[in-house]
Amino acid sequence: MMDILETKHGILVTEFDRYVVEHPEFAEKIPRNAQIVLQVEGDEEYNKWSRQIAEKQIEPGQAVVYVKIKGLKPAKSRLLNPELAVA
Repeated sequence: MMDILETKHGILVTEFDRYVVEHPEFAEKIPRNAQIVLQVEGDEEYNKWSRQIAEKQIEPGQAVVYVKIKGLKPAKSRLLNPELAVA
């Protein structure tokens, strides 16, 4: 089960990173050096796991920011005009 949660976390972290790059106004609201805790609406198993990981990493005096994610859009390809060459 841990592998599934770690994989999900990796995807969410990647998407969160993309989001803050694309939405700097959102990123500005996050305190410097804050511990980010991702939480997915309706996924208590992941949320508990994510909080436990964060609790182990929090430094004294460090701000903690919980980011509630309502879900992910379906993944789609970002390939530009692929061409086939059949041998």
